[in-house]
Amino acid sequence: MNNTVVEIRNLVKHFPVKTGVIMGRTIGNVKAVDDISFGVSQGETFALVGESGCGKTTVANLILKLLDPTSGDILFQGKSLDRASGSEIRQYRKSVQAVLQDPYGALNPRMRVGHIVGEPLEVHGYGRSERTRLVRDALRSVGLPETSDSQFPHEFSGGQRQRIGVARALTLEPSLIVLDEPVSNLDVSIRSQVLNLLKDVQDQRGISFILISHDLASVEHMSHRIGVMYLGKLVELGGAEQICDDPAHPYSASLVAASTPPGRTPPWQIPIVGEVPSAMETPSGCAFHPRCIYAMPVCSQVAPSLTKLPDGRQVSCHLYPDHIGSIDKSASLPGLEFTTSTIGDGGPEVRPVE
Repeated sequence: MNNTVVEIRNLVKHFPVKTGVIMGRTIGNVKAVDDISFGVSQGETFALVGESGCGKTTVANLILKLLDPTSGDILFQGKSLDRASGSEIRQYRKSVQAVLQDPYGALNPRMRVGHIVGEPLEVHGYGRSERTRLVRDALRSVGLPETSDSQFPHEFSGGQRQRIGVARALTLEPSLIVLDEPVSNLDVSIRSQVLNLLKDVQDQRGISFILISHDLASVEHMSHRIGVMYLGKLVELGGAEQICDDPAHPYSASLVAASTPPGRTPPWQIPIVGEVPSAMETPSGCAFHPRCIYAMPVCSQVAPSLTKLPDGRQVSCHLYPDHIGSIDKSASLPGLEFTTSTIGDGGPEVRPVE
């Protein structure tokens, strides 16, 4: 995976907050995406994870050109979109497709499946006979019969509807597909089928995926690399196995512990203190420091930059000033202690020191 398909450079997206709908004055900005950079190689799945509101879907919308960045740049196959001509943007839109979260709301209930899947082809000037052939090829490639093209969305299950969404994304033979929570609205029994379908499509076609998700189980199954976001910033960037098995950033470790399936004991339990701060008034220094049990005085004063560790991953945390060490997952916050008593599903308990 040496060829970079898309590269994100210092991407920023701020949304102004105004006092009124019309002629209101700007009183601040929501920092949805705050200076992030990463690249995605050919045939790679890169996942962006984090809790709701961290900015991952805004990144997806910026890559899909549904939003314009406040600053920063997106390079597609080495060419800047900021300086691209109209025809180049049109080609970019053809090469970058999306599979959306809601398989029910994403498909027009008044259109037959053949029209839904073939609509991108029609927009890009393909003739009727060629559209029919490509639509049927796409339906077959996702495990649906050709005759599906004459049916309506309500005649399909949720998993089948998501397959239709994948087929629509494949018709233009894209280089990159943005998967925005592609299985979060599906039954657990169907999720693995859709994820395996996506992996098969990637293996056969060499397509790159950007996976937006908060489901770390799906992310670990699908992804080669993961970027962990918190309040618009990347706090950790590394291999999927690295982050899921041995996260370096305290926030990443908390996410992994929280995603442990019911009935299993998480390998560690790192509590997150307090509530998520407002994206309008992010804390000084490290944005995570008010909630971090490892916070030091420097954390509230200086914003950490992504530091490359010996294992190749990058972490934005003052615990790694000299590229050494790791977080002590048995550490505790002053005034709190970890106990080994069994509670609930057997996880460690954090309680006030008496």
